[in-house]
Amino acid sequence: LSFSSVGKSTLLTMLTGTHSEAASYEFTTLTCIPGIIHYNDTKIQLLDLPGIIEGASEGKGRGRQVIAVTKSSDIVLMVLDASQSEGHRQILTRELEAVGLRLNKRPPQIYFKKKKTGGISFNSTLPLTHVDEKLCYQILHEYKIHNAEILFREDATVDDLIDVIEGNRKYMKCVYVYNKIDVIGIDDVDRLARQPNSVVISCNLKLNLDRLLARMWDEMGLVRVYTKPQGQQPDFTDPVVLSADRGGCTVEDFCNHIHRSLVKDVKYVLVWGASARHYPQHCGLSHNLRDEDVVQIVKKKEKEEGGRGRFKSHSDAPARISDRQKKAPLKT
Repeated sequence: LSFSSVGKSTLLTMLTGTHSEAASYEFTTLTCIPGIIHYNDTKIQLLDLPGIIEGASEGKGRGRQVIAVTKSSDIVLMVLDASQSEGHRQILTRELEAVGLRLNKRPPQIYFKKKKTGGISFNSTLPLTHVDEKLCYQILHEYKIHNAEILFREDATVDDLIDVIEGNRKYMKCVYVYNKIDVIGIDDVDRLARQPNSVVISCNLKLNLDRLLARMWDEMGLVRVYTKPQGQQPDFTDPVVLSADRGGCTVEDFCNHIHRSLVKDVKYVLVWGASARHYPQHCGLSHNLRDEDVVQIVKKKEKEEGGRGRFKSHSDAPARISDRQKKAPLKT
């Protein structure tokens, strides 16, 4: 995502090999162009979106369609021009916040629940400096909420309270990518590189692209899990990729990723890797997996017809006495 053409198309071509139109004028990209990054045995889809302008949240320049794509992504790469001022970054952040996107923020620790009766119950676990009980009542009345339970677990602001009441905000990770560092001084490069959530690159000279990929991997928090068939070597070619933001990283999530009906057939799993205390470790469905773990699934044995294992679990005799066959008399 960017304010104008500052090297997004060139960056997409270098990282994925997909051709994207690039020129010396602004707003070269007119539609969404996808590409695949092959990194750490995984495939990461990178989308080159058209540049947005000020007022995109109101629909200018088809900005709503562009921003709607970012809501379905795991991380936002905001490509900026290192030779320009910080105004573009502020405009982009303001436009994304106007449509409910919160960059590099966590959800407020506020418990909110609507009720049918009982009025408004206001509580807090610590002193509040930005919001008091009267102001909270006024905000809830503006939303025509007269029966609710609200609990502050942090010193939140009025904007945080409104975000919780609205309930449609999305909190996403964002990496600010400063391109064209080859046209500025080393002092400016050092200043930009030390800013939080920032990476400096140069698409023209192909500088620091490996650091950008590593930063993307760390921010996304992907977990690679390798499978091991029983009696065979692990398959290290095609891992199952899990994420805490999408589904989770437990053994149950791993089984659901393979097939939805696999969970009910699992007896236990054997785990090798950083999450195991010893090799192999017998684990259940709630065990949390870590990156590069090896998992072997042991399924429940199907019951044989007429018995269980080598020994029968029930008798073949008739259920009623009247159905029993009369034994032959003894020969004397």
